[in-house]
Amino acid sequence: MVYFTGDNHGSAVEVVRFCKQFNLTAADIVVILGDVGANFCLDERDIAMKTALCRLAPTILCIHGNHEIRPANIPSYITKDWNGGTVWFEETFPNILFARDGNRIGLVRHDCQDRYLTVLCG
Repeated sequence: MVYFTGDNHGSAVEVVRFCKQFNLTAADIVVILGDVGANFCLDERDIAMKTALCRLAPTILCIHGNHEIRPANIPSYITKDWNGGTVWFEETFPNILFARDGNRIGLVRHDCQDRYLTVLCG
């Protein structure tokens, strides 16, 4: 299942609560639409946010917002192909992905066809 939220601004509390309340698994995807807060300050606050999200079972797909540093500008991020698109991630936090601008990422599951998220960030 794919779930959407947004504007977390550095707080993982609601995402963690939701994932636990509804027993999300590794088969699920949580999409955080903008201002995730994982790359705001490049200090221990960001690490705490990413650590909390990384402990969750689902894949966390992030769409960067206007308040955060782009993964392309952070040396610890690398890219990989994922669901038909390219995402940024850090090896330390493998289930936290940032969609690359201009990508079309498939959100296809066994029970549906042709479901995509097109990332049009600036």
